[in-house]
Amino acid sequence: MKNTSLLQEEKRATVIFLWLFYIVFFLYDIFYYNLFPLLPWMADAVPDTVWYFLSFIKHLIMISLIPVTIYFFRKGNPGKAKYIVVIAYLVTNLVSDIYYYFGKAESYSSGNLVELIIILFSPIFINKRFFYLVTSGVILKYILVGLFIQDPVILFPVIIVIVLSGIAYILLSRILNYVKALKFSYDEQLVGMVKGVIATLELKDPYTRGHSERVAEYAMSLAKATGKVNESELNSFYYACLLHDIGKVNIPDAILAKHGKLTVEEYDVIKTHPVVGAKAIEDVEGIADHIAVVYHHHERWDGKGYPAGLVGEETPFVARITAVADAFDAMTSTRSYRPALPYEEAYKRILDGKGSQFDPELVEVFKQVFPDWITISKQYFKNHTPKEGHKHENP
Repeated sequence: MKNTSLLQEEKRATVIFLWLFYIVFFLYDIFYYNLFPLLPWMADAVPDTVWYFLSFIKHLIMISLIPVTIYFFRKGNPGKAKYIVVIAYLVTNLVSDIYYYFGKAESYSSGNLVELIIILFSPIFINKRFFYLVTSGVILKYILVGLFIQDPVILFPVIIVIVLSGIAYILLSRILNYVKALKFSYDEQLVGMVKGVIATLELKDPYTRGHSERVAEYAMSLAKATGKVNESELNSFYYACLLHDIGKVNIPDAILAKHGKLTVEEYDVIKTHPVVGAKAIEDVEGIADHIAVVYHHHERWDGKGYPAGLVGEETPFVARITAVADAFDAMTSTRSYRPALPYEEAYKRILDGKGSQFDPELVEVFKQVFPDWITISKQYFKNHTPKEGHKHENP
């Protein structure tokens, strides 16, 4: 799920960038082809018919890309629009410059103010990949043109581009450092709030002490091992895992603290906690993107889970990850009616649940991370004094 506010900011930045690009692109050419030749000392620099034709082709190509950019905006992927426009501009200019100057004695005098604009304004996207594309693309264009036309004057625009790229990189680095500092501050505050909520839950149900933290660590380990959860989503996923049982705050203490087996009616109340928990975090920025972790972590691969009874891949991937982590910690934690199971027994039960309770693919990955999970568990109990409690739900 995409973060709505970030997507909106990406759209705004892209709109500003593209408007600036097209305005400068057309205004520069109007000046170059219409006003520039009127200057007395530039009478000999009037472009010829071939140059006008090449310019017409470039304008036609760039104009034809406008509907493409609109299409990507409507699809919610504005990032591709800027890449397509910049790459198309650089390629068309490379081809036209080589075609026009190759084999001529005329010294190179091309280039466009647009190139300077896209370099200086590339930091507004706070994206190093786009910055590297723009700067390396412009430099490479001039190098290739220079190799074809064998004109040393090409070094002049290359030097200008390198200098401006350095300035833009400094701006980008400063912006990234500010964003990183703000993100760290935000994460620290969010972690504090999440742990405060978890502490409240642990007061209601002592069994959950440490459960949420261990589940979050297991789930992060498994998610990273799959390679299918984006790096940018891991923080949000971690916080959601910490709060996967938050809905239990709505369950009466008499049920949570009850010794012995629950009745069917009481277990039905327990099964409401994913829905209640999801409702509680649905508007929390930084966590709501992975609301599926809270809502669906008790679904099963065979469809016999709750609350929605989803089958197979109908359950979101992050929730299937959390289901494995939650079950493992439930089995390796002490309960009122049994002590904690040995790690090897919990391992065997996870494997036995392949294709029934758990995603078969994730069970295979679980085999790889199992040693890490033992380390996580032992490290937690080494750093914390374990306190026995009670949990009344089926793993």
